[in-house]
Amino acid sequence: MIGENIENILSQLPRDVRLVAVSKFHPFESVLEAYSAGQRLFGESRPQELCAKAVQLPQDIEWHFIGHLQTNKLKSVLPYVSMVESVDSEHLLSAIDDWGNANGRVVPVLLEMHVALEETKQGFMEEEILDILFRAVAGSFSHIRFCGLMGMATNTDDEETIDADFARIADFKDYLTDLFPELEDFRELSIGMSGDYKIALRHGSTIVRIGTSIFGERDYSKTE
Repeated sequence: MIGENIENILSQLPRDVRLVAVSKFHPFESVLEAYSAGQRLFGESRPQELCAKAVQLPQDIEWHFIGHLQTNKLKSVLPYVSMVESVDSEHLLSAIDDWGNANGRVVPVLLEMHVALEETKQGFMEEEILDILFRAVAGSFSHIRFCGLMGMATNTDDEETIDADFARIADFKDYLTDLFPELEDFRELSIGMSGDYKIALRHGSTIVRIGTSIFGERDYSKTE
């Protein structure tokens, strides 16, 4: 079933859009079933769970961290991931930069942009992202590679609201790409999850983060 779900989703994605299979709260066996179907890119949001899976599962799996990351958990996450999609504060950004400096690594990140109506959503406002990127091109954050934006739409069934949220993120990403040609890797737009990825694709999403439509509902009592 997991393999069929992946095949079905991939058939709907343009060739240049990457699928992050969101495996958080799903057991090793489910990840291996997706792996056997050819999936190699997975997303986790809990440091302990990511670390356990990264150590024990096949080493050619590419991991993205997609949840809120506390600075005291960096050593449990950064050695294993190819990207942190969810950088949502300057405090975290600076801590990642410091970790990269100490460990001889340049860490690829996406800046999480806040557009959703819920105040509980994490992320930067547009002016904060502008300030960070101006400083980046001036030489700050030497151990971070800025690769684009990540965002989540408002949690609603109103497709017009979701469409407007994704349009705002996509338009701002295009603006930033034009404004900062020095940031050659600033190409990624990670928007779209199980319930709204088809809307996200209309706005040029390059990464979609899909869990439930691949693995089914999560069983929180059986997490690793």
